[in-house]
Amino acid sequence: MRKITGLLLATALLTACLAAPAAAEEPDHTYNYSYWREAEPAPLPYTAERTINGSDLGIGEFLNPQDVYVSSDGHIFIADTDNNRVVHLDETGDLAGVFDGFDNEGKADAFNKPHGVFVDRNKDVYVADTQNGRVVRLNESGKLLQIYGPPVSSVIPRDFQYFPNKVSVDRTGRIYVVAKGAYEGVMEFDGQGDFRGYVGTNKVRFSPADLFWKRLATKEQSSRMQLFLPVEFANLDLDDRGFMYVVSSEANAAAPIKRLNPGGEDVLRREGYFDPVGDVAALRVSGDQQEAVANAGSSTFGDVAADVSGMYSGLDTRRGRIFTYNRDGSLLYQFGGFGMTDEAFVNPTAIDAQGDRMIVLDAGLNRLVIFSSTRYGALIRTGVKAHFAGRSDEAARTWEQVLQLNANFDIAYIGIGKALLKKGENKTAMAYFKNGNNRKYYSESLDRYRSEYVWNHFGVIMSSAIGLLAATIGGRVYWRRRKPAVHYIDNGVWTTPLRTIVRPFSGFWEMKYEQKGRAWIALAILLLLVITMIVKRQYAGFVVNFNKPDELNSLDELKFIVLPFLLFCVSNWSLTTLMDGEGKFRDIVTAVGYAMLPLVLIFLPQTLLSNLVTLGEAPFYYLLDTIAYLWFGWLLFVGTMTVHQYSIGKTVLTLALTAFVMAFIVFLGLLCFSLLQQMLLFVKSLYREILVRW
Repeated sequence: MRKITGLLLATALLTACLAAPAAAEEPDHTYNYSYWREAEPAPLPYTAERTINGSDLGIGEFLNPQDVYVSSDGHIFIADTDNNRVVHLDETGDLAGVFDGFDNEGKADAFNKPHGVFVDRNKDVYVADTQNGRVVRLNESGKLLQIYGPPVSSVIPRDFQYFPNKVSVDRTGRIYVVAKGAYEGVMEFDGQGDFRGYVGTNKVRFSPADLFWKRLATKEQSSRMQLFLPVEFANLDLDDRGFMYVVSSEANAAAPIKRLNPGGEDVLRREGYFDPVGDVAALRVSGDQQEAVANAGSSTFGDVAADVSGMYSGLDTRRGRIFTYNRDGSLLYQFGGFGMTDEAFVNPTAIDAQGDRMIVLDAGLNRLVIFSSTRYGALIRTGVKAHFAGRSDEAARTWEQVLQLNANFDIAYIGIGKALLKKGENKTAMAYFKNGNNRKYYSESLDRYRSEYVWNHFGVIMSSAIGLLAATIGGRVYWRRRKPAVHYIDNGVWTTPLRTIVRPFSGFWEMKYEQKGRAWIALAILLLLVITMIVKRQYAGFVVNFNKPDELNSLDELKFIVLPFLLFCVSNWSLTTLMDGEGKFRDIVTAVGYAMLPLVLIFLPQTLLSNLVTLGEAPFYYLLDTIAYLWFGWLLFVGTMTVHQYSIGKTVLTLALTAFVMAFIVFLGLLCFSLLQQMLLFVKSLYREILVRW
């Protein structure tokens, strides 16, 4: 019996393990954002290689660590804040030393809540000793070299309390400090510790309403109001060229990440689909399903890490995610998130790059996580490095491998297109740029391909053009000679619409008073306009076409063309019957239909030509739009005035009132629809209540 019972228990256990839901496993993918700002699944770029706790190192648990820095030789330095120490690890993550005190002119000294750490190329360690209000410089063995105290300057407020949070040093020895309450920007000190000024001040953001009330308030009321102060920086990092990356922990900031040149100007490139702001639409990924959730707020960056080849990463402390961008500001990948697994965090406070690894400090779990790149992440980094170094063919081969892992990675299409463009394969490059939704380089490749095509087929093009011109002139001469001389031409119903758009006053007069207008022709023009708009939205050139293909719906044209047409006709007829208008409903329909003919005549050739224009020529495309709508508006005005026999002023008033009546009808329709919907819900709930009580 014992054997049978044990066998049954083992079988049940094995069955339970095999039947465990797959959703309990960690997802093997993250997401990236498309051109349409939609989060699309992407392979994981990084996985946790090693997790380091203080107890594993034999020095006791970390307590609220706030900063991590990777030196040029790959060593890791941690500002273990609440333990009042700096922990030194070698490149593999093993303990190399602890700085918990130093000799200061014969006296024992120690840190007090250090929040920042930096190591220069001489291996000197700079510590932002926050609560002591100083920056301490030690050599690699922990010997004190220098102490930099509070700044002394006339521009510093008298009541300013100096609490340095982060520190960084450039190649010339200048020291940059992010201090609490330093709203003017990053503090700059020279090598001797003398204060030189501020770098990169954030702009003040305020509400116009707040400014208005502050202008009206008394001095006492104004003093109690919130001050208009710029947001202080949260962290900084220097790249290999001496440019400073800074981040601001501000919600909905227009530029949360900046790259400052030595003059303090922001020179960060923002040429991607969207600016480097972290999440543009939150997506929760769990198991094998993706659930879109409302964006509860913008990303808030707490740290930034400069990387090689123009790449940089920002730490979103709001959602615990790390976003990596290339030098153009295009998102390469993101990973992380809140959770208790090795790949997730509870309260990430700092990041830094260690070659192709990423170091993340989690103060919530008091641990350091070393991430190594997956094949997907490594290929992306290799492609970026090759492109940055000008090795376009190598980059293209790498991007091809990336597309095998993620066919939705637009940057790979763009990278391959650049390589093809460099080799002169312009037509193929156009296809890749179109897949990558990059209109700038698509336009450049189109311009080159167009010039190449004209050059190669110049003889055929010129012969065809001359032949067509000769045939046109000859046909016109022949027609004039064969045409009998007449003194009066009676325009029929078919030519009336064309005559109307050229000579609107006489055309609309003939349409109404000589009975040459036909409502069915007007409705045919309306149908042609619907077909034209469908063709335009779907087949306009890529340079000027910003419609999302999977959202195109031909029925939408009924809402945007047919419905306004009917609303205008009904509203105008209802209004003009009260304002002594002579036009009947059929006349109004005919006049509006004839007025829409220029839209058809312009939009069809415009759609064809749009496939040949570049970005520099796109204004001519939009100029045709303007001409078409102005022409339509002019014909609608003349048609209304002629049909109803109004003066100019009365026509303007009638059109304005017609627009108001249209809006009123729409409002009544929405109100009736809402009431009907509520009635149906009431009847449905009542029916359910009866069924329950039955």
